[in-house]
Amino acid sequence: MAAGATAAFWPGPLVAAVGEQPAVSNPVHDAFAAAKPGSMSLPFALTSPSGNVVLTISLTKGNVTYTVSLIGREVILASSLGLKLDGAPPLDSHFKLTKTSQTEHRGSWKPPYGERDNFPDNFNATEIEVQEEIPPGRRLRIEFRAYDEGIAFRYFVPAQPGLQSMVITDERSEFRLADGAYGWWTHTAQGNYTRSLIADVPGVNERPFLIELSNGLWAAIGEAAQDDYPSMFLASLNSEHHSLVGKLMGTADHHAPFSSPWRFILVAEKPRHLLEHNYLLQNLCPPSRLASTNWILPGKVMREMTLSTRGGRELVDFAASQNIQYIEFDAGWYGDQDDEAADATKINVAPQAINANPDYRGLNLREVIDYARSKNIGTILYINHIAMERQLDVLLPLYRQWGVAGIKYGFVNVHTQPWTRLLYDAIKKAGEYRLFLDIHDEFRPTGMSRTYPHLLTQEGIRGNEEFPSAAHSTTLPFTRMLAGAADYTYCWFDPRLKNTWAHQMALAVVLYSPLQFIYWYDHPTAFRTESTGMEWFRELPTVWDDTKVLDGHPGDFVAIARRKGKSWFLGVITNDSGRDMKIDLDMLQPGQQYAGMIFSDGSGPKDIQKNQRSFQHGDVLKLTLQPRGGAAICFTQA
Repeated sequence: MAAGATAAFWPGPLVAAVGEQPAVSNPVHDAFAAAKPGSMSLPFALTSPSGNVVLTISLTKGNVTYTVSLIGREVILASSLGLKLDGAPPLDSHFKLTKTSQTEHRGSWKPPYGERDNFPDNFNATEIEVQEEIPPGRRLRIEFRAYDEGIAFRYFVPAQPGLQSMVITDERSEFRLADGAYGWWTHTAQGNYTRSLIADVPGVNERPFLIELSNGLWAAIGEAAQDDYPSMFLASLNSEHHSLVGKLMGTADHHAPFSSPWRFILVAEKPRHLLEHNYLLQNLCPPSRLASTNWILPGKVMREMTLSTRGGRELVDFAASQNIQYIEFDAGWYGDQDDEAADATKINVAPQAINANPDYRGLNLREVIDYARSKNIGTILYINHIAMERQLDVLLPLYRQWGVAGIKYGFVNVHTQPWTRLLYDAIKKAGEYRLFLDIHDEFRPTGMSRTYPHLLTQEGIRGNEEFPSAAHSTTLPFTRMLAGAADYTYCWFDPRLKNTWAHQMALAVVLYSPLQFIYWYDHPTAFRTESTGMEWFRELPTVWDDTKVLDGHPGDFVAIARRKGKSWFLGVITNDSGRDMKIDLDMLQPGQQYAGMIFSDGSGPKDIQKNQRSFQHGDVLKLTLQPRGGAAICFTQA
């Protein structure tokens, strides 16, 4: 951890509380306020800055519809938009155009951390207002944006008689696709992915939703900036045209005026470009609402397995020797997490969590936290949703006083508007006490780490602790990882591990998380001797200055390179089949020589070959990956 890192967990005066960001000018709404009726007619073609993406907005028999194309090829066919309301007719038809505006935005912004150190933010936008031609003549606005990375839209209900308050029961957000499109779907955030024809996709499914179009293009549909609204899942309509439709996971209760979250469609010629452009979600979210971010320090984490003072002190020593910045005490340290009577202000190891070894019994948590702090190691504490909902206002100042660095919220309730509101309230409050967060189980991000950067990571993924297949590993970069950081809980010694050690090492580059858990089921006593590969994790960053997805196909393989400073780290993984690969090293800086340290599959799943070679821009790296294997390479300027 860098000098001064103790600011992340050292007790002291609180910073200014998290407050609402001062009103940020919205160029579309500003232009809309001054726009004249009829300043734009429909259909209207909204193009991205390069002209490659075209979003066409139309009024078809009184319905607002849109289409999307990329480089002249169809992505979304004519699809309807609108809202369903409780106790009232849907707000989706009999419309006439009453007002329009257009604007553009060119710029970029620097996140405090991320997959790159600068995010481009360039779009052209239009907003339309439509009004019903039949009584009561309700009004609806829809804002559209066209980026080179894809498109986005959201609903805005202006203040008007008869719609001061409303309950939205669902949306009419449709995504019509040409025949022959395939989707990669999962019903739950922690599920496996299945590839099916869109017409055969069952039930409602998580977002982002990856689509292979029959014309060779790729797309992903999802939502951004969701913090006071039910989650939008996706279901197949199984109609004449293969169609998906947004399905709200509960009702939305709002007072006008209000805006919905953004609905986005990433588009690309190759699936790898979707991941390279996943910053679009953060672009659609409000800027940071934190008073400062210099206390937010990403890093590597290891879980304390014994829930004991001795085990905690041993883990601190191990973490200090292995360049691991944090230790974490997980479920059981304050009693049975599912017991309503469990008190997360008290250290009281649950009976079922007491270690079988008498030498690892008894937990003086304050002693361990202080010892860790003396070694410049931070401590993270787990609490589940019961303690979060019941005790949070007491726990946050208490943990701050203890010198805790961050909190892991577990088994949080998700998807409905009330649960979403409650969770984001808990996120805001943690920021007031300079406590960073890791949220586990079914929670999936929608780009809001831009607004609350102390939300470092979250699960929302079928993690390595469940020992999924290598094919699952190669699917995640093109599905779950489009949404943002994921806590994958990497395993090492556990005999249930299906993949090679080289695969595990590469995954820590392939799957981005600013807070990266490693050696999930292991204790320091398991590392009696240095094993090849540990030096890779010691030197591995968790945040990056640049990211390049060099090649890949969901379910088959992927190669991702990430730069920190002048060094590049490359992770390459394959599915359950072996693979020979050739990787162009065009990401290396021209005119520079690099020393490449290569960790690749050996003769067995826990055997790693380590070789060093010189490389330069334009070289081709040849690799032979074993089934369920991989390779991890560090390129350092010579």
